[in-house]
Amino acid sequence: MTTVMTNDADAVTAATAGFLIVGYIVLLALCVLVLVANWRIYTKAGRPGWAAIVPFYNMYCLFDMALGNGWLFLLTFVPCVGAVMNIVMYVKLSQAFGMSGAFAVGLIFLPYVFLPILGFGDAEYIGPA
Repeated sequence: MTTVMTNDADAVTAATAGFLIVGYIVLLALCVLVLVANWRIYTKAGRPGWAAIVPFYNMYCLFDMALGNGWLFLLTFVPCVGAVMNIVMYVKLSQAFGMSGAFAVGLIFLPYVFLPILGFGDAEYIGPA
């Protein structure tokens, strides 16, 4: 009787490990896609592509592209203000690339979908409004 329970537990463990491995591979592919999309967004805006992978400097460049003042990214570290600043940054980023308000809503709620659209699409950087 204990042999059957052990085999069931082993099967559940193996299935769980399989799902986790597949999930991690999908997550890694998604992260690489967004990284490459960010690299393209930065190069479209005239910034170096490597800036997309440097911590803190990437946020400085993103806020500079969207709002015209990169130092505003420091406000993201303030509780409650950070969420509002990220929303404002995504709205201004969509405007800086000539996209609509609906695209900004997409950037806010589905950045893993809309950042590659912005990076690989035909949107051109206009500049901060």
